[in-house]
Amino acid sequence: MAAFPRVGFEIKCLSNLIKRKMAGIMPEEVSREITGMQGVIIGHLYRRRSEDTFQRDIEAKFNIRRSTATGILNLMEEHGLIKREPVEYDARLKKLVLTEKAVSLHKTVSSNIDKLEKDLVRGIAEEELRVFFDVASKIRNNLESDD
Repeated sequence: MAAFPRVGFEIKCLSNLIKRKMAGIMPEEVSREITGMQGVIIGHLYRRRSEDTFQRDIEAKFNIRRSTATGILNLMEEHGLIKREPVEYDARLKKLVLTEKAVSLHKTVSSNIDKLEKDLVRGIAEEELRVFFDVASKIRNNLESDD
């Protein structure tokens, strides 16, 4: 078997390049308003806006601790990006709802992500992308397994 570079190192390098590229194309006013993780959470809430989403859903989706999620969501609420609203079926639960400010920021971020995605896959055949996602899924499963 041929010697390959370390997978983790290659993924880390790609992650750094993507973050740097994203920072370069993101309008400054967006970068001042939200962090990367807040943007990811806003995107998740936007895609699920027809469903009730709670803090525990954010914790599970992004594999973050309760204390981390609490800190991020409290800051988002303070900055007017989300509201916590009670649900009729359980007085203890508060669903997370995006504000108009967050929706506007999401649209800008989403447009820039679409541009970056085009750069990322330029010159890569559909079959190569299929293989990439299959391998990425296996790596994720390896990391998530208890073995």
